[in-house]
Amino acid sequence: MCPEKGGKLMAPMVKKILYATDLSKNSAFAFRYAMDFAEKNDAELIILHVLEEIPPNTRAMLSLYLAERKIKDVLFDEKSDLKKQITDRLGAFCDLERKNDASCTARVGLIEVCEGYPAEEILKKADELECDAIIMGTHGKGTISHTFLGSVAQKVLRRVRKPVYIIPLPKDETLIDVPDI
Repeated sequence: MCPEKGGKLMAPMVKKILYATDLSKNSAFAFRYAMDFAEKNDAELIILHVLEEIPPNTRAMLSLYLAERKIKDVLFDEKSDLKKQITDRLGAFCDLERKNDASCTARVGLIEVCEGYPAEEILKKADELECDAIIMGTHGKGTISHTFLGSVAQKVLRRVRKPVYIIPLPKDETLIDVPDI
């Protein structure tokens, strides 16, 4: 519940924001919103990328050629590489966009890369990390039912109990001349 002040409902304070990224070409567009929102609320920003879980039938096929330990090692290496890539992109973003602000990279409290179904993991991490809001971009790809929202954004919105900010990503390349985050 929102606390009342002078008969008006006040929005709850936002101190921790989960920014869910697909690391796509225009993801820097949504990241700029996430960073600005975090700065305006003096909030911590958590960056989350979810690797799509390998379907059971594909995993079974892989296990015919690779030992389960090798599959886990490959996934671990992929997660580590993605985390480093996000860290590098964050540094480049802060250098280009926030040249005189040393707190830019410090605003990001955690970079998390996990495996699973994106909507499920976004909801789980938002609760687990006690985030007050979620920010994510959407492409609006897919069938008619997903014309305005991507399927992941739509699934998150159906089940979330926190504020969610959906940033529509432009069709074409953005004017943001920074690495995608």
